[in-house]
Amino acid sequence: RVYQTYANMMNARIRAQMDIGNPFQFNYIQNLKSIDVDSFDDRNASVVFASPGMLQSGVSRQLFDRWASDPKNGCLIAGYAVEGTLAKDLINQPNEVVTLEGRRQPLNCEVEYVSFSAHVDFIQNKKFIDDVDPKHIILVHGQKDEMGRLKSALMLHYRQRPENKRPTITMPPNLQDVKLKFTRRRLAKVMGSLADRETELLEGEEVKGILVTQNFNSKIVSPEDLPTYTPLRLGSVSSKLHVPFSGEVATLRLFLNEMFNGVTEEMVGAGFDGLPSIKFGLHDNHVTVTTGKARGVAVVEWKASPVGDIIADSVIALLMQAQSSVASIRLTSKPCFHKRNIESVDDENDDESPSENKRPRTLLRIFHDTLLDQFKTVEATYEARKATFEIQTDIPLDDGQTVTCNVEINFEDGNDIDAKIQVECADEKL
Repeated sequence: RVYQTYANMMNARIRAQMDIGNPFQFNYIQNLKSIDVDSFDDRNASVVFASPGMLQSGVSRQLFDRWASDPKNGCLIAGYAVEGTLAKDLINQPNEVVTLEGRRQPLNCEVEYVSFSAHVDFIQNKKFIDDVDPKHIILVHGQKDEMGRLKSALMLHYRQRPENKRPTITMPPNLQDVKLKFTRRRLAKVMGSLADRETELLEGEEVKGILVTQNFNSKIVSPEDLPTYTPLRLGSVSSKLHVPFSGEVATLRLFLNEMFNGVTEEMVGAGFDGLPSIKFGLHDNHVTVTTGKARGVAVVEWKASPVGDIIADSVIALLMQAQSSVASIRLTSKPCFHKRNIESVDDENDDESPSENKRPRTLLRIFHDTLLDQFKTVEATYEARKATFEIQTDIPLDDGQTVTCNVEINFEDGNDIDAKIQVECADEKL
């Protein structure tokens, strides 16, 4: 049916016959898609090609059981017959056979065996093995006795070779693991400036270069010699990122030196405000940060590499942190010098206090706010015209301990301008 359908894809002679009729439509040959053995009309002479060839089951076995007892019939076995199958038993010409139903019947039909195999023979196998010249030969998928004969013949053939050049020949049974060891020696030629030296390389000596493999040939060259000995070219990727930054240069300098070692600094011309533009260099200037050229922008530049990418990422995160942290705000903030009308500053609880205490109470709260701008922790206690503040310093002293001071401010009665201030602290330096 395949030949009938695709006859137009064959040679010119077959296509020419298509003008008359399909050459694969035979008068006495037909394809049986399905067959009912019980109702099959076998009154006239016919030849049936049926599978499977081992006659274990299927249409071939059903037809054989039906025709085996008649001496006018015949069975032609083509190809290889596996041990333990009915086809293998028929080659030995038994007197009786057992049907699929389990009953015995006489074998009266003629049985013939024809060698018809799609596999190569010993001579072709031997020639193929000699051409490949393998180091290991594994024999599988065949009858045990025949494979044993092939193994013996191959071992006899390779006996004339030295023992270290003979291939290993194994014939493992089914489900048995076979482990093979392959020794691979990889060679690479050192070329270019790497090979331009007075002494030869010693065994175990380290060679730094680029390994290039082309057509199973390997060579080691320096990056500078890559265009000379290979069709490859060495390239690099430079990256530049503009990061919003509205902080001061002093703030950026502080954060960079706190995070990295060996930070370099240079002036690179005038900035947008007339002041010098500053460039900071990190990791031998592989990563640079330039600030002051444009308002509110810091430029981060680096050459793409595993180390450079990591440092650039950390610098960008540092820039974002430097303009938003509390420390940077304290560092870059300037004191306020505009005049304040202290008479208008009022406290929500002053409505209940006498009018003569309003001005001292306002001055005490202003003093409290000033202390909060300078120190980490300030706790206040108010009593009419007096206030007590407990202050804890931000920066530890030489011994690593912070210092706590008590400050007492007292406005005497009838005096809203002059105040008595008393400071008590355990550290004599303060």
